[in-house]
Amino acid sequence: MSQLSPVAAARRNSELGLVIMAAGISAVAFVLASLGKNASMPASLVPFLIALLGMLLAAHVATRWLARGADGTLLPLAIMLHGIGYVMIARLSERRAALQTTWSFIAIVAFVLTLLVIQRPPDLARYKWTFLFVGAGLLMLPLVPGIGTSVGGAKIWVSIGPVNFQPGEFAKIALALFFASYLADNRELIAAGTRRVGFIRVPEVRFLLPITLAWAFAVTVMVAEKDLGSALLFFTLFMVMMWVATERAIYLVLGLVIFSGAAYVAWRLFDVVQTRVDVWLDPWSQYEGKGYQAAQAMFAFANGGTAGTGLGLGNPTKIPAASTDYVFAAIGEEMGLIGATAIIIAFLLLLGGGLRVAMRADRPFEKLLATGLTTIITMQAFIIIGGVVRLVPLTGITLPFVSYGGSSLLSNYILLALLLRISDSGARRRGETPDELTFSERLEARRLRRIERKAATA
Repeated sequence: MSQLSPVAAARRNSELGLVIMAAGISAVAFVLASLGKNASMPASLVPFLIALLGMLLAAHVATRWLARGADGTLLPLAIMLHGIGYVMIARLSERRAALQTTWSFIAIVAFVLTLLVIQRPPDLARYKWTFLFVGAGLLMLPLVPGIGTSVGGAKIWVSIGPVNFQPGEFAKIALALFFASYLADNRELIAAGTRRVGFIRVPEVRFLLPITLAWAFAVTVMVAEKDLGSALLFFTLFMVMMWVATERAIYLVLGLVIFSGAAYVAWRLFDVVQTRVDVWLDPWSQYEGKGYQAAQAMFAFANGGTAGTGLGLGNPTKIPAASTDYVFAAIGEEMGLIGATAIIIAFLLLLGGGLRVAMRADRPFEKLLATGLTTIITMQAFIIIGGVVRLVPLTGITLPFVSYGGSSLLSNYILLALLLRISDSGARRRGETPDELTFSERLEARRLRRIERKAATA
């Protein structure tokens, strides 16, 4: 293996230290939660620590070997969020903790495989239409009779035998890849605007139509499935990527206008939207019904105060969805304002790290893809945290890396691996790490050498 530059070596060493720190925080939190709940050291403590450290160090080793020039802060931040989320899930349900352990292992394997398979991010741009059809197919999957199931009024789940998953979690990555690829190829034509509508310059319809139809289709399907949180996420993803690609603020303004109109129409047409708005405005009047969880979340935050009740010493089980939609309220009760703020700061650091990757990328596709992936993870956090604290109406999506859910955890680790690969790709081009042949390129080189040898001896 070629020698790393001092910059890349420092990143990997810093990442190792931060990963160990994140693992230590998770381990201490697990011990405190167990002592608070049972007043005794759990028998599973040592196996838990071994499994936790093993998985987390495996992720770091994979990054050290496969993405040596990647940003050194993204993985530790994800690991810290993952660890705290796992502690809260174990605190609330041993059965769900066992399932989350299995999904954690699968997610780390997917993280490693993504780094191993995707060596050159620009290669992904060749398959933009494939990603579009894959994303559209995944979005439509819950609507297929016999396998699509409805939970909490939203039909976003697919059940195939014993396996249940949310295909929309993976569709968002596929569509981000399509948006980034299409906009990278057509951004100048879309930004130029050859026609005028009033005082606004608009591009040719043939350039804008494919991506607009893809976006409109995704949002329409999400609304039909009553998955309003994902619909808002896709809407924001599209608008942010259009703005970054064209550098025209008019797309943000149009987006806000369209969103306001769509939100009003949805409020008038859908009972579920009206209910969520009513609960957002006044959960207390519906305490015995739909407003129960929102009110209990407010009680949890009040009970936690500044420093929290202590891990294992609160009553988050009074919130029915404490390990999924309302996991942030459970953290706020037992870890207080300090712990809740730490979670928000971690997501802000992820936002900063992702945007730093985008800014340092020198190819349009990589820059747009990093922006889109960062938007997905941070906007998702804003939507669910904002809903829990009643800043915005609650929509049922997961808090990345923290909430219980295998589909979310798996897709977010794949997303993280893509961000690290984009960061590593930029480091190679800047000379911070050697730009060596990938595994597939080595195989192709060997094949060509064999052909040349056979031709020479013929």
